[in-house]
Amino acid sequence: MVTEALIAWLRDSDPALCWQVERDLGGQPPDVWEATRAKIATTGFGARLLALQDPDGQWAGGAYFPADFDFENPDAADDGGQPWTATTWTLASLREWGLDSAVLRERRTAELLAENSRWEYDNLPYWGGEVDCCINGVTLANGVWLGADISGIVDWFLEHRLPDGGWNCEWVEGSTRSSFHSTLNSLKGLLAYDVATGGTDATRAARRAGEEYLLQRGLFRRLSTGEPVAPWVGRFAYPYRWFYNVLNAGEYFREAALLDGTPPDPRMADAIELIRAARQPDGTWLQARRHPGRVWFEVDVPAGEPSKWLTLSGTRVLAWWDSHAP
Repeated sequence: MVTEALIAWLRDSDPALCWQVERDLGGQPPDVWEATRAKIATTGFGARLLALQDPDGQWAGGAYFPADFDFENPDAADDGGQPWTATTWTLASLREWGLDSAVLRERRTAELLAENSRWEYDNLPYWGGEVDCCINGVTLANGVWLGADISGIVDWFLEHRLPDGGWNCEWVEGSTRSSFHSTLNSLKGLLAYDVATGGTDATRAARRAGEEYLLQRGLFRRLSTGEPVAPWVGRFAYPYRWFYNVLNAGEYFREAALLDGTPPDPRMADAIELIRAARQPDGTWLQARRHPGRVWFEVDVPAGEPSKWLTLSGTRVLAWWDSHAP
């Protein structure tokens, strides 16, 4: 299904996407995809976000919410969803797109955020994290990328893993059962830490436990009944944000396997078939929706149209899985 026409269509895109196509699907040598990746800082999506950074190191004047967010009337937010323009999600986009962190290190972004940014929750210091697993997972990944001191967040994840192996953002409300969303976002943060630093016995053990939580459930089933946990497990939308689906999880397990040198776990088979079933006859995946909420600008197509981002993800997850098929 990875035809020359599909590769050409995917490469005709922003540098943030194009370099990944060249590296992961197109078989291009490093000098080619590295040159494309370097353009992120000066061209397209990456350059546009960099130009929007505030002098104090933040974006939109806030840590997780923009400075003008109406906390007294949150339902009045754009499209009824949370805004995605503040610092945490903007940094996550730049990191996930592949921006060289040296660009932001030269701007002293980590230091400026330590000095100027506080979480909207209890005014906590930015690089110390807060109480939400998904927010802390993104912040851990962003922080290790920028060279910030995120040791406290690492310890937080080790301390807040639940008895069933995963995490739940509702722990602060008393929840003792892990969630798919929270566990995947926590795993992503820990994986970024392990990739950047080599990890520790404790972080690797925490990752194994969280992975086991998802694998025992086939990435999308209830452990009690074997039924799909919810329709959103097969609803693919880019940007992924904090939302769970089996394609998002498949990307995590592919990256973790590349780091750990392990083959795909066979318990993922049914989830992989959900991903495969969503592939269109021309080899593309369709955008299911746009998550509501304010954005700086759109980076993918409207719902119902072929998505280059989802096609990149789906194609490389299936290529990884199929390359290990017996």
